[in-house]
Amino acid sequence: MTITPLMPVYPRCGVRPVRGEHCHLIDEDGTRYLDFASGIAVNLLGHSHAGLIGAIQRQAETLMHVSNLYGSPQGEALAQRLVDNTFADTVFFTNSGAEAVEAAIKTARAYHQHAGDTTRFELITFRNAFHGRTMATISASNQEKMHHGFSPLLAGFKYVDFDDLEGAKAAIGPHTAGFLVEPIQGEGGIRPASDEFMQGLRALADEHDLMLVLDEVQCGVARTGKLYAYEHYGIEPDILATAKGIGGGFPLGACLATERAARGMGFGAHGSTYGGNPLAMAAGTAVMDAVANEEFLAEVAEKGERIRSRLEQFIGNYPDLFELVRGKGLMLGLKMKVESRPFFVHLRDKYQLLTVAAGDNTLRVIPPLVIGNAEIDEFFDKLSAGAADFEVPETA
Repeated sequence: MTITPLMPVYPRCGVRPVRGEHCHLIDEDGTRYLDFASGIAVNLLGHSHAGLIGAIQRQAETLMHVSNLYGSPQGEALAQRLVDNTFADTVFFTNSGAEAVEAAIKTARAYHQHAGDTTRFELITFRNAFHGRTMATISASNQEKMHHGFSPLLAGFKYVDFDDLEGAKAAIGPHTAGFLVEPIQGEGGIRPASDEFMQGLRALADEHDLMLVLDEVQCGVARTGKLYAYEHYGIEPDILATAKGIGGGFPLGACLATERAARGMGFGAHGSTYGGNPLAMAAGTAVMDAVANEEFLAEVAEKGERIRSRLEQFIGNYPDLFELVRGKGLMLGLKMKVESRPFFVHLRDKYQLLTVAAGDNTLRVIPPLVIGNAEIDEFFDKLSAGAADFEVPETA
């Protein structure tokens, strides 16, 4: 037998964490890594947050799972918290971001088909997006690397260039049900949409009775200095998918919707065995307790601007290596003039600094939202040392 016990779909590196302390991961050999990857924007409270750990422990001792055939005091309470703090009127809980986007796609289609219009099923999506790894969510992306081996794709998605409002307008047709868009593309390279684009999509959705569906799986839950990134644009969506940070490390996602948008999601329309289980609800409630307040959000915004300012000064020292800094809050991208992955590996293996590579030759800087001055200084020390001795590949 040559296949590994873990199906070999990830090119796993030599870092093997077994323990976490605040903003650091500790390998099985004791090596400490500064974690500015956060499990790809998941561990927003770091790795040893007392409130989150305590909530999970208490709930695990009390009740971990029951069927959604029964009432859910825990789910009702967390859903109400999300409703009170967002645009939404109703929430469906999932176990992941891909499931949340799947629920959002179904909700957008059901909005029209519940009213008897079965011809409107198509979502306009945007190139270089990442919406997940299920059949519907890979079909919603134009990235061929995710399509390979899984044809035929699901019908019902039309691709347009990101941040191209005129292209989005031109793509509207008789089958259009709505738009599906990340306000800030994560895997695509930390690319924030412009105000004009997001506000224009909202106007087009209103004009044509379309659903504006936001994928905030990566940029949501305080990551940008707002609870959700749509708040930066002065608009509200009809439907929103959220996950990653909402559980602080425990698997949790959610599809949020207005009452109008959810008109097709009645009894039997959707379901999940584990979605909304009491243990996940405890984790989500602990996260909301920590982040859903103006003081915490303001601190995230301030730390984000501080890191951005230092990054912009830093890249001036290496004009052949770095191009620009972009993003919002603590969702920042360092766009490079060379391929970003070798530099990401260099920082990880030589300087024990964990970041994340992304599209468009971008290095993602997505630390836990609870970082302090010591971690910020350590990050810049490691980043500076890594840039100083990085050998640009000859093929760059």
